[in-house]
Amino acid sequence: MHAQSAPPAGTAGGAPAGAPPGAAPMAVLLAASTFTVMAGAIISPVVEVIRGDLGVTGTAAGLVITGHALGIALASPLIGRAIDGWGARRVLAAGLALFGAAGGAGMATGDSYAALLATRLVFGVGAAAVFSGTTVGLLALYRGAARDRAMGWRGTASSLGGVVWPLLGGALGGLSWHAPFAIYLLGIPLGLAVLYFLPDDARSAGDRAGAPRMGAFALLARHPVLLAHYGLLASSAVLLYVMMVFLPQRLAQIGVEAPLAVSLYSVSMTVAMSVVGLAYARVRARLGYARLLRVAAVSWVAAFVLMALVDVPAVLVAAPVLLGFGQGVVNPAVTVLIGEATPEELRGQATALSGTAVFAGQFASPLLLGPLVEAASVRTGFLVSAGFAALVLAVLLATRFGSGADAAARH
Repeated sequence: MHAQSAPPAGTAGGAPAGAPPGAAPMAVLLAASTFTVMAGAIISPVVEVIRGDLGVTGTAAGLVITGHALGIALASPLIGRAIDGWGARRVLAAGLALFGAAGGAGMATGDSYAALLATRLVFGVGAAAVFSGTTVGLLALYRGAARDRAMGWRGTASSLGGVVWPLLGGALGGLSWHAPFAIYLLGIPLGLAVLYFLPDDARSAGDRAGAPRMGAFALLARHPVLLAHYGLLASSAVLLYVMMVFLPQRLAQIGVEAPLAVSLYSVSMTVAMSVVGLAYARVRARLGYARLLRVAAVSWVAAFVLMALVDVPAVLVAAPVLLGFGQGVVNPAVTVLIGEATPEELRGQATALSGTAVFAGQFASPLLLGPLVEAASVRTGFLVSAGFAALVLAVLLATRFGSGADAAARH
């Protein structure tokens, strides 16, 4: 792998300071990137068993899956400041340890719903560190085309994790609904791998004392373009979870009810995201940020129009594929734009706020559209989502969003 790297403060796995990162740091960061996907996916196959065993409502059982998203959204700003002060390596390693310990604690909560939910909220803090730490780690190690390639691979790794981890969780769930929580313990040895293989990017006490200190509002005031970036990420998250939550209802209306058949639609989206991740660097170099993001928004509009209007199961599979294409483009593109819009000493906070935007969007998505679906229909909900995606497209067409980064890349 040939990549231009930022000079590290220390060494990684015996490599001399300033050397280009080898395969090991990339492998560790990609492995950790799958963990944010596994956060809820591992236990999704057993959520109905949890509901029945603990005697809680479907909404309460759903919070076991989505509760960590609220923890991520709330903790991300603090995690960002920690990364800027102490470096991504240390924060990521600590986050993986907390991810493993709090996630694995689900094995020992017994029949207490309150204890289980409490572990999920603490788990969200660790997941926030993993999300932001992997992002900042990749942004720090790679530049230019190598950065695009790394972000594309990260998207592919995350997408594949969305397939592998639920399958493993489902397999262990056949033993007990507590058993899938053991998978989270993998975070602990991976945290040790981060300490060994990643360069030490900790800043000296003098550097920390001289570094700019600002909260989220001050950061946004200094770099207002970040609001547009966060808005696009939040929109992406809302639309993704609209599909995940409500597409099964739409499929049931057209006679697709078998769990395996329903899962194929989600898998098709994941495959699309994985393919886009592998080709992302080449496509971004050819089209540029502005045009690529507009194409992604077009794919969102088309996806939700299909979900609302198509009644043929074989044709409807095109909808999650189109949505997966849009997700596979927007996530790496906007992540790089955020990294390039802020100075390195504030990159942790800027990246962490993107976690707040993404996971707040995930948490809010069913709350925003659910009442409309219940009052009208799933079709109406998807048409409204298509209209929202069209509004995003109109904003992208009417502004110079991404054009500045395209101009910088040409020079």
